[in-house]
Amino acid sequence: MTQTVSLSYWRTVRRTDLEETFMGIIIWLVMGGIVGWIASLIMGNSERQGIILNVVVGIVGALIGGWLIGPLLGAGSINEGLSIMSFVVSLIGAVILLAIVNLFQRRSTH
Repeated sequence: MTQTVSLSYWRTVRRTDLEETFMGIIIWLVMGGIVGWIASLIMGNSERQGIILNVVVGIVGALIGGWLIGPLLGAGSINEGLSIMSFVVSLIGAVILLAIVNLFQRRSTH
């Protein structure tokens, strides 16, 4: 016995998936920018970084935090959902990233 599904159902499903993907990207950009900005304030890099670099630092920091810190704290990063712990994990990852970048910048200037 075959069940027919109307075409409007599939259009709704595709549109919902597209909306979720779009919202996920917006959340990554906004939260990445906030996390990167706060991490740059903590590390004293805020006057050298623009908004694009803050977003990149926040997103890469979230990946690093989710990989290194997440298992220790039992939490994910902003890439896995929004919560206070995911924000903290992402922030710690961004601070680690900026510390590594600062270490290499200081070595290259000496």
